[in-house]
Amino acid sequence: MLASLEYGPAGLAQVYARLLDLALPRLRRTARRNLERAGFADPDTVIDGVFRSIARLLVALARFPRIHRGNVHEWIRYEGFEHFEAALKRGRGVLFATAHLGNWELSAFAHALLAAPMHVVARRLDNPLIDRLIERRRTLCGNRVIEKKDAARKILQALRSNQAVGVLIDQNAAPEEGVFVDFFGVSACAGATFARLAARSGAAVIPGFALWSDRERRYVLRFDPPVPITGDAAADTQRLHAHLEEVIRQYPDQWLWIHRRWKTRPPGEAPLYCTAR
Repeated sequence: MLASLEYGPAGLAQVYARLLDLALPRLRRTARRNLERAGFADPDTVIDGVFRSIARLLVALARFPRIHRGNVHEWIRYEGFEHFEAALKRGRGVLFATAHLGNWELSAFAHALLAAPMHVVARRLDNPLIDRLIERRRTLCGNRVIEKKDAARKILQALRSNQAVGVLIDQNAAPEEGVFVDFFGVSACAGATFARLAARSGAAVIPGFALWSDRERRYVLRFDPPVPITGDAAADTQRLHAHLEEVIRQYPDQWLWIHRRWKTRPPGEAPLYCTAR
């Protein structure tokens, strides 16, 4: 249980997160630019929280082999599970619209233990050894990983079987893959495939996030009401990101601001980030 982040592996994870902060100062610079652009008055306080959030995620990931149905409630509880139950009754599958917010690894892992295994869409990591390690952790609970590259067919197959698929929707997209949406008042290129698959499949789209509660000293796996999908990919993607922005504003220190989220710019706009590494 994450009752304390001061001793043992949890404290070690904090050390690793701090070393990451010190060793790669560009991450803090990127986060500071993002937060200032988004209008946050005290970016460094938020960034310190981001690295604490990363430490908590690393603790949970390391403990996956020891988390099971008997103790998973010590780590996380549901809020809004009725939205998932109602979606399953529709019989057309569930698309979880999630993000690098809170503990995205634990959310899928815990859902498999508390409800049923699901599919998670993930990009292969550049380091094959780390990639295999993370995939083993993700699948310990029965979850199945769909490789992000060429994932559409497998996602649709899962949805036709009335299964759940989790997709991270918050990353920067290339112009040929996305549409521009307003995200924290700045144009951001967001992948449109998620919205198109939702419209094509008729699946329920449920925003889901594992958010850390300081009061409870555990995570809350929050399922929000389904987001309406109209078939207009641009409008649907904007609606999803408006909801995501609302949740991030509630928990700003749990989102991965160190990502160059606004890297892709509309035609004719200057880059927002320095090209130097």
